[in-house]
Amino acid sequence: MFFVDYLLSEKVIGQTRQPLMDDRTNLPYTYAVIHEIQRFGNIITFTPPRMANKDTTVGGRFIPKGVVVMPMLKSILQDKKEYSTPYEFNPAHFLDENGKFLKKDSFIPFSIGRMCPGEQLARMELFLFFTSLMQHFTFLPLEGQTLSLKGTLSVSSGPEPFQIRAVPR
Repeated sequence: MFFVDYLLSEKVIGQTRQPLMDDRTNLPYTYAVIHEIQRFGNIITFTPPRMANKDTTVGGRFIPKGVVVMPMLKSILQDKKEYSTPYEFNPAHFLDENGKFLKKDSFIPFSIGRMCPGEQLARMELFLFFTSLMQHFTFLPLEGQTLSLKGTLSVSSGPEPFQIRAVPR
């Protein structure tokens, strides 16, 4: 699938033209990879505290108005009901049966509740920057090394330290 998307990106963008936001619809696997990186590698364990503005029930639990809650994003982004392989890196989580990009309401890497003010700009920059990097470089581990998807978890999470090399195309 990635190879097909890579070939399509060669047709759509080529090696010299900069990617545009309009290219997203023609690069569904690339867009799915970006979403899966954000889902799988989410660094924000908890969102900032929120206060319930009315009595509500979430997951069968009653939350009275005025209670401060701290939603845990990781549990939402690894929900077995939403993602077929929640603990594995799998861009297919964001593709339908025809290989088209699939938007998911459960995809909330920036926060939950109100929208992060810079979210739209961040999404745009992620696509343009990532696509441009993939257009110009092949990323490989250092000779004799294997990369790991293991991470650390605390108030925030992140990958274990690693080194890669960027080989110009």
